[in-house]
Amino acid sequence: MYKAVLPAMVVAGALAPGAAHAAGGVQFASDVFVERFQPAPGGRTARILERADQLRPGDRVIFVVNWSGRKDGGFTVTNPLPRTIAFAGGADGAQEVSVDGGRTWGALGALTVRDAYGRQRQAHAEDVTHLRWRIPTQLALAGTGQMTWRGVVR
Repeated sequence: MYKAVLPAMVVAGALAPGAAHAAGGVQFASDVFVERFQPAPGGRTARILERADQLRPGDRVIFVVNWSGRKDGGFTVTNPLPRTIAFAGGADGAQEVSVDGGRTWGALGALTVRDAYGRQRQAHAEDVTHLRWRIPTQLALAGTGQMTWRGVVR
């Protein structure tokens, strides 16, 4: 059993991408929810989201990060995944992923990894180590937004 902990995020301004800083005027509020399914009347299945306090292997979790604060020039948010969580997809596909600790980025289908025998193969969701969202100037000036992604507890 694990305590529900959100990974640390790094925010960098789009005008100075190499200069990561705490939040640079942008504030974050994060939640973790466990997604459960249970029988419902009429033979249907109900989807239940519960705020996560403790997680068990196999739990399907949804991470929600709300941000607020205006930032001229946009910004980038990088989110390392805890080793105990396997990436299971983003809400809108707007995120880039890394499978090598944040050194290279792209769409999951465009990335490769080496297997235990040194052979290259296409990366899978469970290979993801980091997520990254680029918040463009127009959205950054709007002052609020949300990033959501799914995971499975290993």
